[in-house]
Amino acid sequence: MITVGLSAEVAATRARAWSALADPHELAAWRPGLRAAPGTPTWPREGATLFSLARVHGLPLVVRETAVEAVTAERLHVRLRVGLFHCDAIFSLAVLAGERTRVGLQLQVANELPVVGGTLDRFSVRRIATELAAVRLAALREACEAGAGAAAPGARPVAVPAR
Repeated sequence: MITVGLSAEVAATRARAWSALADPHELAAWRPGLRAAPGTPTWPREGATLFSLARVHGLPLVVRETAVEAVTAERLHVRLRVGLFHCDAIFSLAVLAGERTRVGLQLQVANELPVVGGTLDRFSVRRIATELAAVRLAALREACEAGAGAAAPGARPVAVPAR
């Protein structure tokens, strides 16, 4: 198992950072590609799933995130699936001095990932996980520091209740 941990200091309160992680409409503002299902979103209730679309090297992939654990304004653990890439992503929020928050993101991924015709070795997996964590934290920081914004045009979150 490979574990990658990164953190970012955000110029926003812990409540603001949690809102950016937990409110599906805010997620759509910093995570383009989210789409909405009719009804009341249940994200991030444990077992709820969000779907989005991503492009990796020009290929469209479905991103599926299932909430494993949600502790309001403290911790969000999701199981993330992007094509053959599966990992656990654990966000943690800690209050810093003033109205600042440390947002940690830990990704846990298997040592090897299957790909067509072979596998990605642990060095490639670590690089991919590190890039994913860095991109997510940077986007989250930018969204938190900009305040609650409107979702990107056409972006609507999808929340699917647990079965």
